[in-house]
Amino acid sequence: MQVRPASTGEINHLAQVWHDAWHGSHAALAPPELVRLRTLASFRDRLAVMLPGISVAGPAGAPLGFCAIRNDELYQLFVSSQAHGTGIAAALIADAEARLAARGVELAWLACAIGNNRAARFYEKSGWRNAGQFVMMSETSNGPFPVDQWRFEKRLTRSA
Repeated sequence: MQVRPASTGEINHLAQVWHDAWHGSHAALAPPELVRLRTLASFRDRLAVMLPGISVAGPAGAPLGFCAIRNDELYQLFVSSQAHGTGIAAALIADAEARLAARGVELAWLACAIGNNRAARFYEKSGWRNAGQFVMMSETSNGPFPVDQWRFEKRLTRSA
């Protein structure tokens, strides 16, 4: 599975992937106020800012998933439901880990919605360890929104 940098022309498509995947996996777990703030436009706006840190997998112009890194964090990882089980998520997480390690990050982390057991199993299968719960200040159009999350961590090694 080839992973590549996202392009500006893919933002609208990625926003739809993110919107659909987030609502499919998080809406039942998140506070209703946060769910209302997670509009298609909000995802589009966030992607435009995050673009330099985003990698995608899937057809050019219509990727099936993406990952974004920020500092020492695997910040976002979302895959279209039609691509579940295809290896795209594994390719994207490997890409994120490699990019973080190349930056010199030794201990990477990610936030996972409490109760998102499918994602938690995937992270554990990928070598990440659940380090407990914390309150993450999630970005919204109304400012930071506190959300209880699981924190997963993984020790990274730099490739030679």
